[in-house]
Amino acid sequence: MIFRCGLVIAALLLVAGIADARPKDFLKKSDGWFAGDEARRIARHILSFQSETGGWPKNVDTTAAPFTGDRSQLKGTYDNGATTDELRFLARIYKATKDSKYHQSFDRGLDSILKGQYTNGGWPQFSPPGAGYHRYITFNDGAMVRLLELLREVATSVTYDFVDDHRRQAASDAVSRGIDCILKCQIRVNGTLTVWCAQHDEIDFRPRPARTFELATLSGCESAGITRFLMSIEDPSPEIVQSVDAAVEWFKKSKLTGIRVEIEKDEKGPEGINRVVVADEHAPPLWARFYQIETNQPVFVDRDGVPQATLAKIGYERRNGYAWYGTWPQKLLSDDYPKWRRKISLKVSS
Repeated sequence: MIFRCGLVIAALLLVAGIADARPKDFLKKSDGWFAGDEARRIARHILSFQSETGGWPKNVDTTAAPFTGDRSQLKGTYDNGATTDELRFLARIYKATKDSKYHQSFDRGLDSILKGQYTNGGWPQFSPPGAGYHRYITFNDGAMVRLLELLREVATSVTYDFVDDHRRQAASDAVSRGIDCILKCQIRVNGTLTVWCAQHDEIDFRPRPARTFELATLSGCESAGITRFLMSIEDPSPEIVQSVDAAVEWFKKSKLTGIRVEIEKDEKGPEGINRVVVADEHAPPLWARFYQIETNQPVFVDRDGVPQATLAKIGYERRNGYAWYGTWPQKLLSDDYPKWRRKISLKVSS
């Protein structure tokens, strides 16, 4: 379950040729393919991009060609989809070939994730995290949820039965701590559980800001991914059920109706287009990326860090280069949550 908020960013990266392919594009290939020459060629490229700390860099195609620069400058991260799918690829090719170099590389990458987890269960954007906002517990663009999903696979899936018992147990323990961290991060407003910020303090779990246009807010996007992850947990505790129910209530309360976002031609704009919000009583509901914690009103922020009430009030570059609106929790509300609730009710009554 890969959940990404930055669809606008991803599209721009593709246009720029920065992220033409990802290891995940090959994960649906057959076991036979992973035993072949093409998979080995791609694996050589992936291995060449592994950083000295064990992870992989973000926003680069680690599959198309080998890394030829200074390996000491490679910075492994958990952000923007990095590291997790490289490890999934290495697990598949090791299972198909039994070549020990893939096993060794996988162990190094897995260890980098396990070592990067804070004792309270959260993860920064990368490890060691430094002193900036990267040190915060990072839900942004699904980073922490992706790590938890991979570790759960390592702990439970036969795909990873080559991993030693110690690491598999460590992965299981890390998932448990991660779930506990998620529950501690969920924001209460006037005593009521709501949702999550895109990043939280690594010490006291408070919502925290990141880049200048990413304030400490309630996240309409990242919170949808977190809620889906909690719903995927087998035999959820009462605390998990309470967390999901509260998040769903917040999504219902916070949906925006009567508007839609469209791209208009703009001859004066640098890209010849402009993203605008228009009235449309028939439009499906939307959610803002960020909501002010105190008022629950959508907020839009330029690189100056000044919050604005409407998208039109921020500058062209941020207005068109960031995913400010989305339908992230729509399917969760219409399909996934009702099914999950029925499943929970059946377990309670049986």
